[in-house]
Amino acid sequence: MKQLIILCCLVSSVAQAQLAEEITFSEKQYDFGTVKEEAGPIIHEFKFINNSDKAIKILNVKASCGCTTPAWTREAVEPGASGFVQAQYNPKNRPGQFNKSLTITTDYSDLPIRLYIKGNVIPKPKSIDEELPTDIGGLRVKYRSFNMGKVLTTTEPTVKSFEVYNAFDSVISFIDKLEAPNHITLEFEPKSLQPKEKGEIKVVFSGDKYNDLGFSNQSIKFFTDQDENLAAKDITIFATVLEYFPPMTSEDLAKAPKLAIEETTHDFGRISKDQKVQATFKLTNEGESILKIRKAAANCDCTIANLDKEEIKPGKSIDMEVTFDSTGRRGNQQKSVTIYSNDPRNSVQRVTLKAYIVE
Repeated sequence: MKQLIILCCLVSSVAQAQLAEEITFSEKQYDFGTVKEEAGPIIHEFKFINNSDKAIKILNVKASCGCTTPAWTREAVEPGASGFVQAQYNPKNRPGQFNKSLTITTDYSDLPIRLYIKGNVIPKPKSIDEELPTDIGGLRVKYRSFNMGKVLTTTEPTVKSFEVYNAFDSVISFIDKLEAPNHITLEFEPKSLQPKEKGEIKVVFSGDKYNDLGFSNQSIKFFTDQDENLAAKDITIFATVLEYFPPMTSEDLAKAPKLAIEETTHDFGRISKDQKVQATFKLTNEGESILKIRKAAANCDCTIANLDKEEIKPGKSIDMEVTFDSTGRRGNQQKSVTIYSNDPRNSVQRVTLKAYIVE
């Protein structure tokens, strides 16, 4: 079998070499180099000569991507004559490196011919309106919602900067007034923005002051020195707050609690509308110290999780009852409950409920 494969490869290589001699391209790869996105589509033409003793017709040229449009000599190319295959690449909304191929089929051979184009697209410079499209009282930001990503419950706060731009024709100054919970503060650099000047809003999120875990959605308000109609700026701060665990040795981990969930998915199958159904998930502590369930949060008001207890001794298990209410819902449903625990290896785990609601 191995010898047969080797023989087939040799035959294919010989056939490819013979095809390359009969249909000779001046080049099979072209590098456009660096191009600008705003310059529009770029074109290169690959030329070839028919060195065979009969006319050859290109049947089709297929590009590897919709961003590349091929064209080619449509009529048959006589012996000794030349033809072309053209590649047009559109760099719009495609910044960065590209490497595309064209696959050519002819009536001369069943073997395809492949050509390649590559290059690097420099993105089109964005206007302020494109870069920072959201207006909040004369200030432009990318989004009204500022996403902090993951925040840990440490004494070291998470800090993230967001661009801001003064779209006014006058100076805008940030004043020391903030309506926000005590775990969120803002810093402004600079404190005053000149007309058409960029700056930064730094969001400082203190995870150790936030008395919860999981997804956080906080509406806050900061103020500028403009008139009362524009002074208050409403924004939203998003974050996912996770418990912090200090660095642990392998010995420490061996003594730590460990959450294991027997089955992480329950499929109710077909259920009727306006029906409540329940599933039980077994949570086991496979570690050597007490496992504490910090929180069990569903991703929908239609789903409620109830625990027997919130602490599990080593080697013991508890049941988590999850109730799904199909009222007002129909079709395929998939809901989840996220479990937060003091398992340092995997402090966030999830169980999933599935159902199909019939009328």
